[in-house]
Amino acid sequence: MTGQTSNWLIRVSAAGLIAMTAIIGWQVFGRFVLGSSPSWTEQASLVLMIWYVFLAAAAGVHEGFHIRIELLETMSSPRNARRVRIAIQMFVAAFGLVLLVFGSQLVWLVRDHVIPSLGISRGLAYLPLPISGLLMAVFALAQAKADRPPAAAEDR
Repeated sequence: MTGQTSNWLIRVSAAGLIAMTAIIGWQVFGRFVLGSSPSWTEQASLVLMIWYVFLAAAAGVHEGFHIRIELLETMSSPRNARRVRIAIQMFVAAFGLVLLVFGSQLVWLVRDHVIPSLGISRGLAYLPLPISGLLMAVFALAQAKADRPPAAAEDR
């Protein structure tokens, strides 16, 4: 289930990046060719960027393509390397929970604020914070639970 969710997040993030690129292209075309750029393009591209970055970050926790330092894990014995990996996953899960709690508070605080050029709630723009925080925590806990030492480490 987490794999399907991660694949969905990656697809949605890619679609958001493509949409943002098209919107910015329209803004540049409007500014330099038509002499007037639409007023909604900047805010729309910013909202899309918030959405696709946070959704892709959650997928990154599942897929393991987020930035991490492997020095402690590499220098440790296989038993300690496993502990380090689990500790890192617990830290990522805690960070996800922080995003969930404080992101939810932010969404709630700005729910009545409207983005003028788009006519939507600012809370909608920040909604990916708690969503991605929850997904990060779930993905990190699932990876910590399923952690096994690499095959090469088992041979030692």
